[in-house]
Amino acid sequence: MNKLLIGAIGALAIGLSAAPAAAADLAARHYTKAPPPMVAAIYDWSGMYIGANGGWGSSRNCWDWVGVGSEGCHDATGGTVGGQIGYRWQSSAWVFGLEAQGNWADLNGRNVSFQNAFVTNDSRLDAFGLFTGQIGYAWDAALLYVKGGAAVTSNRYRSLDTATGAQLTNNVNDTRWGGVVGVGLEYGFAPNWSLGFEYDHVFTNSSTHTFLDNNGAVFATDNIHQDGVDLVTARINYRWGGPAVARY
Repeated sequence: MNKLLIGAIGALAIGLSAAPAAAADLAARHYTKAPPPMVAAIYDWSGMYIGANGGWGSSRNCWDWVGVGSEGCHDATGGTVGGQIGYRWQSSAWVFGLEAQGNWADLNGRNVSFQNAFVTNDSRLDAFGLFTGQIGYAWDAALLYVKGGAAVTSNRYRSLDTATGAQLTNNVNDTRWGGVVGVGLEYGFAPNWSLGFEYDHVFTNSSTHTFLDNNGAVFATDNIHQDGVDLVTARINYRWGGPAVARY
């Protein structure tokens, strides 16, 4: 009887000592923190930017020989390349901006004078500048905007011999101020880079010029109307200084 009691107590002691070890062998249950919610970046258009542009232009020019009559009109067309610098700030989806743009141009055109078939009138627009304000609406990385402000064009006028192309008069250089309106679409393809396309129409006034022949005598006096300059350009901009914005 004593042996059975001693054996039972021994077995119980062994079992009690083994229980904590078995419990220790059970792996503790680990709880992992839930992953943070996904963050979608908002493309913010705020900040300074600088860029380049290039494209095509057309300038409509009409010559009137003072005291004689109309000499006709022609379109001076060609390419243009230049740069722009500006600043934009964004409020909600609305984007406001200021920009200065300067371009070299090679817009050339001519027509035979209605008053003298031996004379061809020649026009060239060789540079222009635009100083504009902008207002636009953004859909994340896409921006549609309109612009308007002041414009200046640099022009050269002369008369040529219709048969030979020889120059009959001096070059008259003319700088004209006017206005500009335009519309553009721009897309941000990288955090600081955007690519866009823009159309602008420039309005300028007429001006009167006296042309001299090769001997220095008065050849003719013409009132030249620059009825409008149309520009279509592709643009690339690099932006910096805008705030980092994100949404959940």
